[in-house]
Amino acid sequence: MKDIVVLGAGYAGLKTVVELQKKLQGQVNITLVNLNSYHYETTSLHEVAAGNVPADKITFPIKDVINPQTTKLIIDRVVSVDPDKKTVQLAKHDPLTYDYCVLALGFVSETFGIKGAKENALPMTTVDQAKQIDQHIRNQMASYRSQADPKKLQIIICGGGFTGIELAGALADARPRYADLAGIQPNQVQISVVDASKRLLPMFNDQLAAYGLDIVQKLGIKIISEALIQEIQPNSVLYKKTGAADDAPLNKLDGNTIIWTTGVSGSPIVGQSGLPEKRGRVMASPHLTAPDHDDLYVAGDVAAVMPAGGKRPYPTTAQIALSMANYIAEDIKARTNGNQRPDAYQYHSMGTVASVGNTRAFGVAGGHAFKAYSASVLKKMIMNHSLLEIGGFKEFFKKGRFDLYH
Repeated sequence: MKDIVVLGAGYAGLKTVVELQKKLQGQVNITLVNLNSYHYETTSLHEVAAGNVPADKITFPIKDVINPQTTKLIIDRVVSVDPDKKTVQLAKHDPLTYDYCVLALGFVSETFGIKGAKENALPMTTVDQAKQIDQHIRNQMASYRSQADPKKLQIIICGGGFTGIELAGALADARPRYADLAGIQPNQVQISVVDASKRLLPMFNDQLAAYGLDIVQKLGIKIISEALIQEIQPNSVLYKKTGAADDAPLNKLDGNTIIWTTGVSGSPIVGQSGLPEKRGRVMASPHLTAPDHDDLYVAGDVAAVMPAGGKRPYPTTAQIALSMANYIAEDIKARTNGNQRPDAYQYHSMGTVASVGNTRAFGVAGGHAFKAYSASVLKKMIMNHSLLEIGGFKEFFKKGRFDLYH
């Protein structure tokens, strides 16, 4: 039987395993390697960071969805992949060999070399990091009662992209809880978003982006655009405005909570394995394999897929990760059974919806714009759909978002 190794149990990796178990049960041996024993919904990390939902609401055990007769789960750290020898080096286990390997190791925070960002800002790429942000904010608010330092009430989000805006909305929802801890009024908790772009939320048209930013600003969230971050100090962000003279003094924004959401890159394992990459992403072949290595698939945050006639790859989302997983499983099935492989991978986006807290959202789905309540319901339905695809009905009913009536 063929040996298939899947590296990473995020949206792409775990969905690939789920599909392979259905399509090739008893025909292949599957080994899934993941750093943790659980899968987590990356798209909900901001809710945990704001303390609005517990971490166990966005996680579930991997063992709940794998078939032990087909799939072996190894909890370990991947060190490297040797695509020529078709082996995988692990930190604590013997090397693995494979006939087909699916590299889906996810993403890490990208600091772009900005001084102090790694040391003084809080990243939000894992469940543990999200929990640390929540604890940090609560500590700052509680200590304000005895040390009335206004910086303790200042929360700065570095990065006004999709993740930054969703986080800002979640933090705004948490203001009353923060205020109770600090003994203040909710509007005294200040939330600022700093971004280098002039036009935020470029994934939406002008009208919808303006609508979303209007929601954010009505929540009392300060948007500082065209702000080029130069340095992160222990309790402040230094930036200069676009077009400012080189010798102009830097602007300074003080705050004891600085959260880093400026961007991510694919897993560093990609580069350490000698694969051609840019920011941890491999330009995938038409069958989602690595260049010159047709037995090594790339999926999710480590894969770059270019739209027809496009100048930059599709953004990495849960939606495209699930789509890649479905294709890879179908391709491996065809190869295992000696059948003709499917046509080249094509991605068809169903749309994008951004939340600004629990009851506010905006976006596009099926070619139609959605706002306010309808968009909020749609956002939760999308989240439930991805949960159902990977976790099945068991996790859907246990972890799904059913608070559709506000």
